Amino acid sequence: MPRNAKEGIVYGAIICAISALVMSAVNISLNFGKFDTQVALIILKAFPFAFIIAMLMENFIVGRIAEKMVHNFSDANDSFNAKILFTVFFTVIGMSFTMTIIGDMFGNGFSLASFAALSHWPRNFCIALFCELLLAQPPARFAMKKIHLRQENNLTVNDNSSTNID
Repeated sequence: MPRNAKEGIVYGAIICAISALVMSAVNISLNFGKFDTQVALIILKAFPFAFIIAMLMENFIVGRIAEKMVHNFSDANDSFNAKILFTVFFTVIGMSFTMTIIGDMFGNGFSLASFAALSHWPRNFCIALFCELLLAQPPARFAMKKIHLRQENNLTVNDNSSTNID
């Protein structure tokens, strides 16, 4: 898990990038009823915007609400894994809900009719939850593991070099 804000941004960026790409691909493909070269280009064009919106939503709104929910629904004695699962669950609920509406507004223009897209939210929630647990979290955790391993190796090298002064 991230140990500081810089690592948190890397961790969040990996998760948001994978989730935004998967969810954009699923929803755009379902909207067009097919997946072909034209739809793939639309997905690639939409991805940067979906990624930026997802990062902003997760960091400034949904992530903070999820942290408060975890605090309310977990106990100090709960395990680290239980708290992570709660965090993922509440974040996915919030992100899938807000991004369902925002995605519709992004694709179809800003109108109150975009709230009718909430009928797609249960599908989006299920896909986003499995995407988060199976596709997005493993590479993000792997990246954190590699970063932490590199930091520990650098500390070991620096400690050894400072003690070997003749």
